[in-house]
Amino acid sequence: MLIRNVRLVAVTEPAAPGPVDVRLDAGRVVEVGPGLADLGGWTYDGRGRWLAPGLWDQHVHLGQWTLASARLDLAPARSSAEAVALVRERLEQWPDLPVIGWGHRPTAWPDNPAVSDLDAVETDQPIVLIAGDGHHGWLNTTALHMLALPTRDSVVSEGEWFMAYGRLATVLGTDGTGPEAYRRSMEAAAAQGVVGLVDLEFSGGVADWAERWAEGADLIRVRHACYADGLDDVLSRGLRSGDPLDGDPRLTMGPLKIISDGSLNTRSAWCCEPYAEKAVPGAEEGQPNQTPEELRALLARAAAGGLDVAVHAIGDRAVAEALAAFEETGARGGIEHVQLTTRDDVRRMADLGVRASVQPAHLLDDRDVAERLWRGRAERCFPLRWMFDDGVDVVLGSDAPVSPLDPWLAMAAAVHRSADEREPWHPEQAITAREALAASTDGWGTVAPGHPADLVLLDADPLDGDSDQDHATRLRTFADQVVVTWVAGEPAYEREV
Repeated sequence: MLIRNVRLVAVTEPAAPGPVDVRLDAGRVVEVGPGLADLGGWTYDGRGRWLAPGLWDQHVHLGQWTLASARLDLAPARSSAEAVALVRERLEQWPDLPVIGWGHRPTAWPDNPAVSDLDAVETDQPIVLIAGDGHHGWLNTTALHMLALPTRDSVVSEGEWFMAYGRLATVLGTDGTGPEAYRRSMEAAAAQGVVGLVDLEFSGGVADWAERWAEGADLIRVRHACYADGLDDVLSRGLRSGDPLDGDPRLTMGPLKIISDGSLNTRSAWCCEPYAEKAVPGAEEGQPNQTPEELRALLARAAAGGLDVAVHAIGDRAVAEALAAFEETGARGGIEHVQLTTRDDVRRMADLGVRASVQPAHLLDDRDVAERLWRGRAERCFPLRWMFDDGVDVVLGSDAPVSPLDPWLAMAAAVHRSADEREPWHPEQAITAREALAASTDGWGTVAPGHPADLVLLDADPLDGDSDQDHATRLRTFADQVVVTWVAGEPAYEREV
């Protein structure tokens, strides 16, 4: 295939000043330059548009994201009563269907979610309301029983919730995450220029992904992560990170995912100092999900088996413990979120070669909560500038469905740390549009020979802009500029013209 008459986005290296042609062969870029000879293959006229490496989302819960469109949106709820009212409305419309909700953030509510509030709704249907950060479920008693959970009046959180989430199909019957549904999610991602993602879904394993892929959910690249409960299966198969799962190099084994602490909104992220308000009694600094010894044992097993590790660590204490585990075990991989940390630990991350996988759109949602709960620590939240200055390998993602699967939104948040009329939140930690784009292309810079033929053709140059705010304003809607997305040289998306 020959892509003619395109201008290259200067992601890292300087780009040719004028239009060039780009030749693809066997899933790779093999030649770049003006006036390339036509060797008889397929030719695409880029009409002077901009060509960039395809985008990656390095942190997705693809099953949950696939389900999200069918869920009750609870983001507008500002109290338990408002959330219950939304549930009642949904049941009035569809009284014979379970209610699966998503998006409530009860940290700022005047009351705490309670099972009894949902039980007061007159229905025989299970009600499962998933918090906006994904770290707890608010269920009625019917749902608790169907998911084989002990009766209680509080929410189901952290490890207990992650295990229960994998059993949601018992509540839903067909859970809406079949191959066709996954394919639709991939189509939506490709329409934004996404060529690949790291799937960190809580449930499912190698066999599930191989079957899904064989049945048509094979549009873009996927790295499948496992959790501790699936580690034995992965190791018994002899799979190492990067190995194809079914012979197709587009579907590969990803990292071992470890959730080492909780989240800000549930006040369970493990910190060095107590939460400023509403701390959990007995866990005023948050808490870990494993002992340091258990964390190190998991990293050591992964390292011995050739698996990278992705350690979820949101609080600064959790980040410090994760870095200590990487150092002691020699494991490879990165830390997911790095939402609160110190300058010393950023330098340590760089020294150890530990990657930072960050979801910048979270700072838009967590800005006000962080100012309240982590009072006096906000200058250390999402410290992207420190990371780039100290040489940390930074990659960006969404954590969809906690934030939308939208790499342009993630870039905009990293560049201009505000989503409203307020000034940016700690703008000293912002990064440039070029840095944000480079952190979104899986390490591939300006298109060149040897690159994978994972490319996106754009109507405009995403790096054009006069200021951080100008860049961010353009980036938030830049998905509209996507013309074609190629994965391994094959079109995954092509805009109708």
